[in-house]
Amino acid sequence: MGKKTIFWFFVFIVLLFLVPLFWGTYNRLVKRDEAVKMAWAQVENQYQRRADLIMNLVETVKGYAAHEQETFTRVIEARAKATQVTVDADHLNAETLTQFNKAQGELSQALSRLMVVVERYPDLKANENFIMLQGQLEGTENRIATERKRFNETVNKYNTYLRRFPRNMVARVLGFGKKEYFGADTGADTTPDVKF
Repeated sequence: MGKKTIFWFFVFIVLLFLVPLFWGTYNRLVKRDEAVKMAWAQVENQYQRRADLIMNLVETVKGYAAHEQETFTRVIEARAKATQVTVDADHLNAETLTQFNKAQGELSQALSRLMVVVERYPDLKANENFIMLQGQLEGTENRIATERKRFNETVNKYNTYLRRFPRNMVARVLGFGKKEYFGADTGADTTPDVKF
């Protein structure tokens, strides 16, 4: 065998291993990346459901407690702010997730203030529409927690796949990067102080 034949034989062998590695890794990374985007869309979907329910809850409470306008305004402003903060699934990073989480936290605090107002109105607490909305809101909070957990599990699968050798080198060449987890805000482990 000549030197040219040996050279092309080695090139063929290298290509025989590299092409499937790049091809397979790329396809799996795309699949996992899309799974992360889908999981994030579900998180946003549940937050949107919560925002819609909160407006219905505010309107129900308004009928009973018209003089609590400041609380209603705060809830409405927090809802508007929370729905304006959007995160592009292609650019999930710690900064954008923190902004999103902060806006949702402000909405949660405003909702807590609204629930304190509700405690002052026993007729409202017995209102069938209010009870139904409150139950749906509680269910939505559980859905949010579930979807955030699923999102983090999907990100974990993606990041684990991405970091394994030799895929990590292929991923770097193809431009795939690590995704951020959806974490709690700093200080989320302490009970918020609700003041009027």
